[in-house]
Amino acid sequence: MKKWEENVRRVIPYTPGEQPDFADMIKLNTNENPYPPAPGVQAKIKELCAEELRLYPAPAADALVEGLAACYGLAKEQVFVGVGSDDVLAMAFLTFFNSKKPVLFPDITYSFYDVWAGLFHIPYECQPLNDRFEIVKEDYYKENGGVVFPNPNAPTGVELPLADIEDILQHNEDVVVIVDEAYIDFGAKSALELIEKYDNLLVVQTFSKARSLAGLRIGYAFGSPALIKYLNDAKYSFNSYTMNRPSLALGAEVLKDDAYFRETTAKIIATRERTKKELAALGFQFGDSKANFLFVTHPDYPAKALFEALREKHIFVRYFAKPRIDNYLRITIGTDEQMDALITFLRAYMK
Repeated sequence: MKKWEENVRRVIPYTPGEQPDFADMIKLNTNENPYPPAPGVQAKIKELCAEELRLYPAPAADALVEGLAACYGLAKEQVFVGVGSDDVLAMAFLTFFNSKKPVLFPDITYSFYDVWAGLFHIPYECQPLNDRFEIVKEDYYKENGGVVFPNPNAPTGVELPLADIEDILQHNEDVVVIVDEAYIDFGAKSALELIEKYDNLLVVQTFSKARSLAGLRIGYAFGSPALIKYLNDAKYSFNSYTMNRPSLALGAEVLKDDAYFRETTAKIIATRERTKKELAALGFQFGDSKANFLFVTHPDYPAKALFEALREKHIFVRYFAKPRIDNYLRITIGTDEQMDALITFLRAYMK
């Protein structure tokens, strides 16, 4: 090791899902929406002027913040936006988790949490999910420096009931509790209604999944005005211009078409429920996912072998070589045609 390396901050980085590029591929590994964004977004893209790119974006992201506030019935002081929910969550870790006590999150969950904890030198403890991959609310009663968990959880898709979320809040009044709702629009119940009751609750969502805008990187958070002010203070101390002008314009536009949003999420939910029946008939086992993916295992076919066989046919799913889940595959819900192709392959493979 060279002398200058002694003071380098070392972290084990997050490993994103593979981004293959084949003309004939079926990409079911990164939980992207299989349908295009709302028609208004596509029309708005044509209106964007390249000349505007020489100008800085609005630091306060006013149009997007006000659009979100109006859409969800909140004051703009209760809304924070960032470059994807990853940016929002990272800023929340940096801002709120500064105690010497450990932050608590599940052992099977979004694998960026321990990366941010390591990056920001935040102590943490993982709380084990039960045998049904459910969060055990009592595990979050202990003294801690903050709580964060996805709902529905990732990569399991299992929902934590709103009553249990409120119970966790009631046992953690002295720390910030973050509920990461990246997949909330596919059938789970949001904790948003609780932010008026608990000023230490931060609810984080994204346009990447249900709104089909993963490529724009738009995330946002809802909370009390005090929480949002602290987040903005940290953001403006880090980078005032965190979102680009096209993202702000298109993000505000996508909120105008609620009918299309509901139509596409309903299609994904219907395809998910049909796929559950098809996979169950093939002997797969899985929880009651409320997300746009399924987390499946089979008693007779190792997950890694299935993953590799699917990959050879350019059908991409996600495999995690981690304790407790190394015999599971996470399968994003695509179009009906894509899921039919997956099922057809699995039937042939199992013969």
